[in-house]
Amino acid sequence: MYLSDKPEDGISILQMNSELQHAQAELLSAHCATYKLRLHFSTEHLARYGRRDILRKSIETASALNEYFSSIEKHIPAEEPVSALAAGLTDKQILQAVERVSSYLREQRDQYLPSAAPLSQQHQARMSPSFSAGLLDRVKVVELHGQRVSNPPFYAEAKALGFVNFPELAHMSSLTFLDVLVFNEGITERSLFHALVHAVQFQVLGLERYTELFVRSFVNTRYHFLVPLEAHAFFLESKFVRPTAERFSVEEQVRLWAEQNRY
Repeated sequence: MYLSDKPEDGISILQMNSELQHAQAELLSAHCATYKLRLHFSTEHLARYGRRDILRKSIETASALNEYFSSIEKHIPAEEPVSALAAGLTDKQILQAVERVSSYLREQRDQYLPSAAPLSQQHQARMSPSFSAGLLDRVKVVELHGQRVSNPPFYAEAKALGFVNFPELAHMSSLTFLDVLVFNEGITERSLFHALVHAVQFQVLGLERYTELFVRSFVNTRYHFLVPLEAHAFFLESKFVRPTAERFSVEEQVRLWAEQNRY
């Protein structure tokens, strides 16, 4: 597939980044599963008692993935240097950023709400094993046609402070503005599940707490997919799409992470 920076290639770039996000979610899931192995079993025990065929396939897969992503890493353009200000924002600056992001989320919610529609009965039925009936009744969805969500105005100010790794909103499958879910492309079960996870996070944490956790984590990690709120959404999404997906409550998972201060 041919990709370029031309506007008419936006759909191709959108598809590429969507598939990249899905791959990252699967890798995160594999990382968590491997971490459990490391907690319970030593490398010596795994090498001695683990099934040889599974070990060899796992090692081959990990090696191939490392080789592939290492080859990509060599072509990633050098990042712009992080300014001294970005390296250590004051608490006042962070709180101001939290307020800006919170206001943006409210404004976007109000902007899209008039054109939003309830979830279809089919989507509600598919999502009901993991989400409460109250949430599924309350959320509204918008499918954009011929347009995409644009970047917020505060991006330019933040970039001037040295933060350069903001996600391009037009390249994201979905955006969650509290209880309004906006899709840059047609709704899929996977993108809907991911958007609903964020809706649950807003419900459990509240807008201000959610925003503060997100902003502080982004300041520390500098990548939105490394922010625990986002990483958890991708992790739960990967569990949802497994061929033999287990039934689980997203709200219970979110409350557990909140109680354990994992966000």
